[in-house]
Amino acid sequence: MLTVLFLGDIVGEPGRNAVIGRLPQLKEKQALDFIIVNGENAAGGRGITGKITIELLRAGVSVVTTGDHIWDQKDIIKFLDLEPRLLRPLNYPDGAPGSGSIVLETAKGKMGVVNVQGRTFMQPILENPFRAVEATVMKMREETTNIIVDAHGETTSEKIALGRFLDGKVSAVIGTHTHVQTADEQIFPGGTAFMCDAGMCGPVNSILGRAIEPIMNRFVSNLPASFPVASGEVRLRGALIEIDETTGRALRITRVDEPGPGNSASQEPEPKIDIEQAPSPEQI
Repeated sequence: MLTVLFLGDIVGEPGRNAVIGRLPQLKEKQALDFIIVNGENAAGGRGITGKITIELLRAGVSVVTTGDHIWDQKDIIKFLDLEPRLLRPLNYPDGAPGSGSIVLETAKGKMGVVNVQGRTFMQPILENPFRAVEATVMKMREETTNIIVDAHGETTSEKIALGRFLDGKVSAVIGTHTHVQTADEQIFPGGTAFMCDAGMCGPVNSILGRAIEPIMNRFVSNLPASFPVASGEVRLRGALIEIDETTGRALRITRVDEPGPGNSASQEPEPKIDIEQAPSPEQI
């Protein structure tokens, strides 16, 4: 049996410190064979850097997936071509830096990871995720049937549709992006484990990992503002997937909701966002 831990979107310094601090204990406790984390909000709450990626890999992460914030930190463009274990969404047009999939060796056989981004209510609008992921999975299955897909998307319907579309073709489809863990973990008839959203690794007394007051004020006033990463209690949320490594079928999926190693207050400065271009709450 191949045991995989999938952790949802890391939010800022509190989230990444909690992941790095807890991974050794979780790896021993759950006898983990492979660890995937979504890191697209790990740098100040927007994007990821090469340095942060290296820190996560050194802590035991096998693959780092991302999403619509992949380009928010400028240095990441060159780094993507240097570190294949950092994925960007698969369905960017040809010529985009980096890759959307990878196959790695484990002690129990090869493990494939695919990162794909939905199109409904998402920016930028990318190529058709269904066609893109289908082609990649079919090619990947020539090497291994053990495949995890990070479906980074806004709507539950699109992520469920991707899960159903890939049922029997991959081991698991786990959604990311909304930062709110869903309670719909299940195994589809073809043997594919599914969860609509893994949730986030970040401050729980927050709005999607950001400080509460600025976002509430944005909804009330509709005026642009910065949304700093929150502080306080941190939890790690995601999914634990057990796979029959000989067939690639999921045997079990359970929700993960673990405390951080302690209260983690963010020490990093707020992201430098022009107030005229500040994101709306739904763009976090």
